[in-house]
Amino acid sequence: MERKQPKVIVIPAKTEIAKEQAVKRQLRVAAYCRVSTEEDEQLSSYEAQKTYFTDKIMGNKEWTLVDIFADEGITGTSAKKRPEFLRMIKYCKQGKVDIVLAKSISRFARNTVDCLTYVRLLKSMGIAVIFEKENINTMQVSSEVFVAMYGAFAQSESESISGNVTWGKRQAMREGKAIIQYTRLYGYRRGEDGTPEIIPEEAEVVRQIYKTFLAGASLEAITQKLIEDGISARGKGWYKTTVRGILTNEKYCGDVLLQKTFSEDCISKKVVKNEGQLPMYLIQNHHDAIIERELFDAVREEFARRNAGRSPSKKQAPTGKGKYSSKLALSDRLICGECGTLYRRCTWNYKGSYKVWRCTSRLDFGKKYCHNSPTLKEKPLQNAILSALNKAMSDRNRLIDEITQSLEVEFAPRLGEELSIGDIDTRLEGISRETMAIVTEAAARGEQTESESTRLKALVKETTDLKQKREELLSKGSTGNEVARRVENAVAIMKESTSELQEWDDSIIRQLVDTVKVLSPTRIEVIIRGGISIVQDIKDE
Repeated sequence: MERKQPKVIVIPAKTEIAKEQAVKRQLRVAAYCRVSTEEDEQLSSYEAQKTYFTDKIMGNKEWTLVDIFADEGITGTSAKKRPEFLRMIKYCKQGKVDIVLAKSISRFARNTVDCLTYVRLLKSMGIAVIFEKENINTMQVSSEVFVAMYGAFAQSESESISGNVTWGKRQAMREGKAIIQYTRLYGYRRGEDGTPEIIPEEAEVVRQIYKTFLAGASLEAITQKLIEDGISARGKGWYKTTVRGILTNEKYCGDVLLQKTFSEDCISKKVVKNEGQLPMYLIQNHHDAIIERELFDAVREEFARRNAGRSPSKKQAPTGKGKYSSKLALSDRLICGECGTLYRRCTWNYKGSYKVWRCTSRLDFGKKYCHNSPTLKEKPLQNAILSALNKAMSDRNRLIDEITQSLEVEFAPRLGEELSIGDIDTRLEGISRETMAIVTEAAARGEQTESESTRLKALVKETTDLKQKREELLSKGSTGNEVARRVENAVAIMKESTSELQEWDDSIIRQLVDTVKVLSPTRIEVIIRGGISIVQDIKDE
C-alpha cells in the first residue's frame, strides 16, 4: 500500500479567548514584609506594612489576596531563618501565587545571592516580583541587572550595620567590659556588683582538679574520680570535656579573655574559633581568682607538652601522635638518641624478672630503622636521672640565671618599622567612598564600563591586602607578654623544687623534666624544663 505524504495542519491560537479568560480570572497576589528587630517602633512599622499591602491588593479589582507573609524581629541576611518567607516560596511552588509584592529589595533579602536565587526561581515559574521602592518588575527584561545592583546595596548596608555592631562590641572589649555566662561557669556565681563571686565548695573542687592534673593524672582519670566521689556538677554531669574546660578557662585565675570566637560574616553567621585571625582582649585581675596565675600557666604548658608527645609506636599510630599515658613519667619523655622514637617499658625474664626500657622502633621493626639503640635497666636509669636533677639543684641560682638568659634571647621580639593601623583605617575609608561612588554612577546608567570594572577589582584587592596587614599588626602585641610568662614560669619551677631527691616519684619527674635522651648504653642527656640540659652517666647496679 502506497504511503501518503504527511500533512501539517496549523491550529491558530485563540488570542481573543485567552485575553477574555485572563480578564475574567483575578491575579493571585501575595505580599512579603519584614522588620529586623522586635522594638516597638519597628513592630508598628511591621503592622503598617501589613495594613498597606492588604488595602493595596484588595483595592485592585484585578487582584485577589493570597496571604500576607510577614517575618518580625528576624534578620534578612539569610532566607533559612525566615519561616514566613519560606512559606511564601512553598505557596509559589504549589502554583497558588501569580505576583509577589515587596516594599523594597532590602525587605525581600539583604543577601545578594539569596535575592537573585529566589527572583530567578519565581521568574522561572512565571511569577513576577514587584519591588515598589525601586519600581522594578522582575518579569521585565532588564530587571535582573537592577535587582543585582540594589541587592548588592542592601547586602552592603547589612554588612555596614553588622560592622558597626561588631565595632561597638570590640570597643567595649577594649574598655574592659565583659559579659560572662554563669550557667556553666563552675566555681562562680554572679555577685551583687555584677562580677563573678567565688562559691567556696566548688572552688575547692577546681583547685583539686588543677593539682591532680599537674601531678600527672589524665583527663579520664580526673573525670572518673569526680564521679566516684559523688561531686555535683553543673549541667548533666562530669565529662572529659568539662574537666578540660575548667583547666583551660582563664577565668579561674581572675582574668577574662574576650573574642575567643567570632562570626565569619553577617550572611552565614558561622561562628569559628579565633586562632589569631582577630585580636583578643585579655582583662587581667577582673575578679577574685580561685587558683594562682602561675598554676594556670603551668597547666597550659603541661597540655602543650602532652599534646606534643609522639606515638609510642608507628604501627599503632602512623600519624606520629599518640595518647598521653598518666602512669609512667618516662613513657612520653625518654627518647632514642639515634632515631628519635620514644622508649617503651618492657619486662625481661632473664636470671630473674626486672623492668627495662627499649626503643619502640627496635621493638616493632627490629634493626630496619634503628640499628644501635641500647636497652636500659629501669633502676639504674632512674638513679641517673635523679643524680642529674640533684646536680642541677645544687647550683640553683646559676641555673635560674641561665634559664632566664636563654629564654629572653630565644623569644625576644624583633624590632622593625611598620605601617600604622591608623594609616590603614584611613585608606580603607577612602576605598569605601570611592567604591560606592563608582557603583552609584554605574547604577544610574544601567551598566558598568570596563574601566570601572577594572578599578573595582583593584580596590577589592587593595582592601584585602590592607585588612590582612592590619590583623598582622594587631597580633604582634602579645609577644612581650609571652616572653615574660615563660621566664617567670621556668624560674618558679626551680625555686619551688626540693634541693635533694632521694626516691623516684613520677609526679615530681613530670614537673621538672622535659626530655631524657638516650646517648649510649652508659650515658643520657636530661633536659630540664626551661631548656637546660645535663649529661649524666648511668651506673649499673
